[in-house]
Amino acid sequence: MQPLPLKQIHPLWLRCCHRINAVTVAGMICSGWRIYNASPLFSFNYPAALTLGGWLGGALLWHFALMWILLINATIYLTLGICSGRFRSKFFPLSWTSLKESLTQALYGKLHHTNMQEYNMVQKVAYILLF
Repeated sequence: MQPLPLKQIHPLWLRCCHRINAVTVAGMICSGWRIYNASPLFSFNYPAALTLGGWLGGALLWHFALMWILLINATIYLTLGICSGRFRSKFFPLSWTSLKESLTQALYGKLHHTNMQEYNMVQKVAYILLF
């Protein structure tokens, strides 16, 4: 018996943007920990093996370089999302009634997500608020 072929829910550009974001944010966290360690105000230090940059100046360079990668990636994501019509088709229309129902279901742990190709109202609002 052959397994069913996997169907991609998200386009390649979206998956790439999310992966770049994940790596970039992880790098920013690690360089931020090194910057935090350089401050004499705090008694707690993160382990050096988990930090990025080696010293304060190096950590700042990493942090700012990763910031630019994050900004460029966000610009690509927003441009492709708007130009492809993905944002319009996935996040709109919004409905207060649906939001109230979805939010109530989510808060009580009863939110069903039967169709993985469509966002529920809580997801739509969360994505819109993040941008």
